[in-house]
Formats: sequence, structure tokens, C-alpha cells
Amino acid sequence: MTQTRVLSVSHAKAPFERTTIQRRELRPHDILIDIKFSGICHSDIHSAHDEWGGGIFPMVPGHEIVGLVEAVGTEVTKFTVGDRVGVGCFVDSCGECEYCLKGEEQYCTKGVVQTYNSRDYDGNPTYGGYSQKIVVTEGFVVGIPDVLDMNIASPLLCAGITTYSPLKHWNAGPGKKVAIVGVGGLGHLAIQYAHAMGAEVTVLSRSNDKKDEALELGADQYFATSDPATFTALASHFDLILNTVSANLDVDSYLSLLRVDGTLVNVGAPGKPDQYNVFSLLMGRRSIAGSLVGGIRETQEMLDFSAEHGIAPKIEIVHADQAGEAYERVLRSDVRYRFVIDVSTL
Repeated sequence: MTQTRVLSVSHAKAPFERTTIQRRELRPHDILIDIKFSGICHSDIHSAHDEWGGGIFPMVPGHEIVGLVEAVGTEVTKFTVGDRVGVGCFVDSCGECEYCLKGEEQYCTKGVVQTYNSRDYDGNPTYGGYSQKIVVTEGFVVGIPDVLDMNIASPLLCAGITTYSPLKHWNAGPGKKVAIVGVGGLGHLAIQYAHAMGAEVTVLSRSNDKKDEALELGADQYFATSDPATFTALASHFDLILNTVSANLDVDSYLSLLRVDGTLVNVGAPGKPDQYNVFSLLMGRRSIAGSLVGGIRETQEMLDFSAEHGIAPKIEIVHADQAGEAYERVLRSDVRYRFVIDVSTL
């Protein structure tokens, strides 16, 4: 067993404490990772505050993990000691169902084992990346391209794949008109991916506060949704709308912006159910959809794509003792756009 220092919360909304846990002994296909950086995702806050219910405490959050391989099991073939690697939102799946066989482990019918606040198939709780070390089977580890700084790569393992996957699935590319709703932790990456894929990119945000930044990130157009004229000017305009915000929208208004066969895809999760009029779908053969993260194969593809196209999140690095403050700032929207914990300060 490997003892490692972690940041944990003892119960819902508890302050962070420096504690220790035991990581399992290396199995033949396991990798021991010396963690360098761990991103802070809004879902970490939801989990640590037990806002979705079913929290497993004590909890060690974190599923945007980047580090160096420290040791490998006897049958590991993908990685060697010293390799730059990452771990995202899940660490195991059945490997046998139709979705696992397609490389879409996130939809495993047995139930994917999440990186933290989950239980492995032996019933043991999982602990995440606010930690000095982690043990993960090699099939759920990805390689970090050399041109990506490790701190920059960290948020890509959740925010990056969360936006890359639906844009690819719904064929964002040349000739497609894509709208990104929100310029936040997800939205600022979605703009870059849609632009790099060759789509015409429009940003829809409540105000014009982030217009210059969105255009610098690759947006072709920017509209404030607080202006009613926006919905008139853009009626029946988009092939795809990617909603990255967690607030409830006026769904019918956004559906009106879609062309025939257009799709509104949600990756943000609002606290209350959305409502819409079914005729907003019927009159244009429009669709409402959702998307989770991508599988391991697609996550590696996303990292390679990011390296090739120079796509990177805007980050602020924090020390371990600033994690609680970072949570409070996320809730105030006081970050542009992702916090990353320097694990060397733990």
C-alpha cells in the first residue's frame, strides 16, 4: 500500500483538511502516478457540498489529474516510469458491454467507476486528484503531449473533453454554423475547439462583457442574449447550439435559433428542470440533446488535437491551502476560467 497526503472533506460543505489515505498495491496493469496538478471543476463543488446526493465521505475530489508515472505493474505496456500522463473523470468500466467495446466507457452499462465519490467493483470508495499520488489501471490513463504544459493540460481532462466530444459528435466543421452559449470554464474551450474544427462560431452570452475575449479565442460573432433583438436577428440560423452554462435557459427562445434539423446540446446541468413547448421542436424537426464526457480513446484524441491547434484553457494556479477560497470564487464566477491546484503545495 502507498500512503499519500490528500485534501479531503469530512462531510458535506466541510472545510478542507490535510489528511492521508492508502492507495492500493500495484496490480499487474496498474500505474502509480506522482500527481503534479489537479484542476478544480464545478462538479467537485457539487460533490463536496453533496448537492447531488449520495456523497461518500470523507471525500477527496478531483478528476483533472496530471502527473508523472512513478511505478508500473508487471504487465503494463502503454507507459513507462517518467511518462507525462493524465487521468480524467473515471478510472474503470466493465470493458465488455457494447459501449466499452466502442471506446465509450462513459456510458458503460454496468456503471463507470468515477475517479472520486464512487465505488470500485470491489465496493471500495474512490479518492480523486487532490492528492499527491494515485493508482489507476493503465487503460484509463492518457498521455500528455510534450507541447502541453502540465498545468494547462489539467482542465482539458474534464472541461476539454466535455466540449470537444459533442462538437465532434454533432459534426461541427466547415459549412456548419455553431453557437456557444456562455464564455466560462467550458465555453471558452468550446469556442476554441469549434473554431479549430472549421465551423462558423457565434457566442451567445448575457452581456457584452466578454466580447473582446471571445473574439480573441476564435469566435466569428458575439451577441448579448439580454438584448431581445438577438433572437430576432438569429432566428433559424444555427445547425448546432452547445449550451455550456448551468443556469436554466428560456429553452423555446434558443430552439427558435435552430435551423431545420438543428440540435441544442446541453453539457451544463441546471439545478432545476428545464421547460419547453413541444411545438418548438415539431415545427423545425429540431432536437434537444445532452452529452457527457468522452471515452478514453476520444480523450487522447482531444489532447492531441489541442496540442496540434494550440488550444489551452485560461487558468489560475492556486496552492492547496487556497482550495476552499477557490471554491467560493467559482461560486461567485470570480475566475477566468479554471483553477488548478499545484499539488507540490499539499
